[in-house]
Amino acid sequence: MDPAGIVGIIVAFGAIFAALVLEGADPMSIVLPAPLLLVWGGTLGVGLAGHTLKDAAAAFAAVPRALRARAPRAGANVDTVVRLAERARREGLLALEEDARAVEDPFLREGLQAAIDGTDPEDLRVILEDRIATKRAADRVSSKYFVDMGGYAPTIGIIGTVISLVHVLENLADPSSLGHSIAAAFVATLWGILSANVVWLPLGTRIRRISDLECRQMEVTLEGLLAVQSGANPRLVSERLRSLVPDAETRSSRTEAA
Repeated sequence: MDPAGIVGIIVAFGAIFAALVLEGADPMSIVLPAPLLLVWGGTLGVGLAGHTLKDAAAAFAAVPRALRARAPRAGANVDTVVRLAERARREGLLALEEDARAVEDPFLREGLQAAIDGTDPEDLRVILEDRIATKRAADRVSSKYFVDMGGYAPTIGIIGTVISLVHVLENLADPSSLGHSIAAAFVATLWGILSANVVWLPLGTRIRRISDLECRQMEVTLEGLLAVQSGANPRLVSERLRSLVPDAETRSSRTEAA
């Protein structure tokens, strides 16, 4: 599990409430039911209005995976593919039937099985590239859902502030309550900006980043599968795939192996 998403949001909220305490304010002073209801409920509503129910369900379903997922490594399957290439070189592609069933990565497993079944290399490339493109497009929709909500939230907060200020102006006859009322009016703007920049935009960015890493891993795996299918030299397969992996990841893998 990569904790960056959860830790980042917790740290951000912690810093905000810590700043309130250091300023001598009561953190509960910004926890007001009306602004919270308007900002969070209104943002969820307009977010849904701009998308479909299927988009919303997919977006929120992607959140736990994005926050709890271990950051994928582009070269995660390199060693497995090289091992498969070595056996295919010695015994032929059909000898990989048992290995295919033991592979954990579904993309690698299904692609390998298709290669063993005799799928034409060009057709196999098209099929696997289409799977990657479909996944990337679906993840982009989920990411955009939260990015859009990050754009709506500040405006919803301003609407809440205007509503509260209208109420303040209706009570100008009571000067003693103006200070508290005006301060409370700006709580909606605070929550609008806060929710956008601490929750919605980071979630959208996180989903897109995890998707990019997963798709990059699938692309490296695709090149490995085609090399295995063609009966390429395992050493060349290893060099080819490692050339597609970022240098930092390669160095990290070597350090772990040592």
